[in-house]
Amino acid sequence: MTMSESRMSVGAFFRKYTMVIALVVVVVFFAIATGGGSLKPGSINNLISQNGYVFVLASGMLLCILTGGNIDLSVGSVVCFAASIGCVMMDRGMNMWLAVLAMLAIGLAIGVFQGFWIAKVHVPAFIATLSGMYAFRGLSNVVLQGYRVDISNEQFLFLFGGGRDCYIPDYVRQLMGTEGKPNLTCLAIGIVAVAVYALMTVRRIHVQKKLNIHQSILGQVLTTCAICAVVLFITWQMASFRGIPTVLIWIALVLGVYQYITTKTAMGRHLYAVGGNEKATALSGVKTRNVYWFAYASIGLMAGLAGILTAARAKGIDPTYGEGYEMDAIASCFIGGASAYGGTGKVSGMIIGAVLMGVINQGMNMVGVDSNLQRVVKGLVLLLAVVFDVMSKRQKR
Repeated sequence: MTMSESRMSVGAFFRKYTMVIALVVVVVFFAIATGGGSLKPGSINNLISQNGYVFVLASGMLLCILTGGNIDLSVGSVVCFAASIGCVMMDRGMNMWLAVLAMLAIGLAIGVFQGFWIAKVHVPAFIATLSGMYAFRGLSNVVLQGYRVDISNEQFLFLFGGGRDCYIPDYVRQLMGTEGKPNLTCLAIGIVAVAVYALMTVRRIHVQKKLNIHQSILGQVLTTCAICAVVLFITWQMASFRGIPTVLIWIALVLGVYQYITTKTAMGRHLYAVGGNEKATALSGVKTRNVYWFAYASIGLMAGLAGILTAARAKGIDPTYGEGYEMDAIASCFIGGASAYGGTGKVSGMIIGAVLMGVINQGMNMVGVDSNLQRVVKGLVLLLAVVFDVMSKRQKR
């Protein structure tokens, strides 16, 4: 390998794993700044529970961004509106599952409604969702009449919450008839997840060799080992605390579904195609209107689910909930490598962006950084991520 080729490979490596490297640096920095406090079991569990809505909303937001850098500014207000309807229903004694279905249905209906203006009438997504942000925030105040509504349904709080008792029981220890820590059920699930991921990597390498696809085997093996090590560390920390928070089940389900949509379905390919070149995609026979409709219906449904998770974690809802949620979701996608021009972005990158934002938020809170300075830092991180995307595009051209 020549010197120039070596420099190109090193440069390509850093471009590909920039956010991963940034995440490692941030984690190490706050681990040192907090004396290891940010890596303690309780901190890791809080990181997952507090940022559950970010992962859910960012998954739906990613599809909108893929269509050409479009965003949904209304999701924070939709989260509050859907949650307010569900909380009021449960407060008046209605069935919990009826309230859950109502929250999901409201989110989906709003997504379809806004998708109509964007896909059919061609109203710019920014304007359509900005109007929704104001409208549904106002409707939330109307439903709640300006007051907080609490939830006392224990089943709802356990299934969707992130509180002290909202964890998967240790079924393995129950079968063994023993008590104590670590949580063996949590450990078993983590080990199985790592084993499945490692087998998938081996299968992918085998397929690449069979199809004569030239990919660095060493790089894939090292990446897999690093990911497995991180997962096992997090699993051990959770097992040493209270186990798996129930909100993590919903996060994993959402991420799995969106990973499948973006990588294994025709709609996923159409989302990338529309973002890459909408006119060419339309000429190839794809109904681009349906692609936009799907993307905004999807983010609406995720806003409904995020409303459920938010209400459960807070054990209620008030008119201010959901403010800034849309910015957290958008920032997670862009920081995770989604292009501001559309057509580029992955669920795996979005996960890294969401975790990075969560680590920064939690780390700054633990260090005692002023809330106003926290916003400055998050704004600069988002700006740097978008600047990096723009510069990368220029280099390719």
